[in-house]
Amino acid sequence: MGKRILIVDDEESIVTLLKYNIEQAGFEAEAVYDGEEALNAADKEDFDLIILDLMLPKLDGMEVCRTLRQRGLEVPILMLTAKDEEFDRVLGLEIGADDYLTKPFSPREVVARIKAILRRFKKKDHDDSSDKIVISDLVIYPDQYEAYMNQQLLEFTPKEFELLLYLARNFGKVLSRDQLLSAVWNYDFVGDTRIVDVHISHLREKIEPDTKKPAYIKTIRGLGYKLEAPK
Repeated sequence: MGKRILIVDDEESIVTLLKYNIEQAGFEAEAVYDGEEALNAADKEDFDLIILDLMLPKLDGMEVCRTLRQRGLEVPILMLTAKDEEFDRVLGLEIGADDYLTKPFSPREVVARIKAILRRFKKKDHDDSSDKIVISDLVIYPDQYEAYMNQQLLEFTPKEFELLLYLARNFGKVLSRDQLLSAVWNYDFVGDTRIVDVHISHLREKIEPDTKKPAYIKTIRGLGYKLEAPK
């Protein structure tokens, strides 16, 4: 069975275009037309990715995204926006969207973006504990997309986990905001370093015993961040 994509858009022409091209690329596609239907569909069925329009009847895309993340749903979300719509990409990413596209877009671009997102968030069935990363009381399982603090499972958005994993794989190294943007968000967000600070703040809320005195993720003034073991 192919990967399942949920399309959420109230424009039938857009839905028809997306559904046809997504299915031609070998995915399964389902569509709903307002924000409430999107929440219901995501609750009842498992999807591998959600394409979510910003402007929707009943509940807009931002509210749908925020609600899904509050419910603990970690499925990747690709937000769609029109050029003339006000969209704060940092806010969108802060509340849990993983990427966004501006209308009009080419079907080829949408399919390429879907494939790239699914590659980034592919979960592998792997029970080999030798792949785990241990940093004091923090234990990360890259293949399972799971992390534990004091043996308690932590909840992350896919992008938060990617950032934590990149920091962990570069343990002890000082990483600039631009390096983190390039590695975790790719070229789309280069120069907009505020999103890095927002996600670092979210990580600290989840792994730090005291967010005012971070023991794991240290700020290196004027340079960036590094992950280290508590002293």
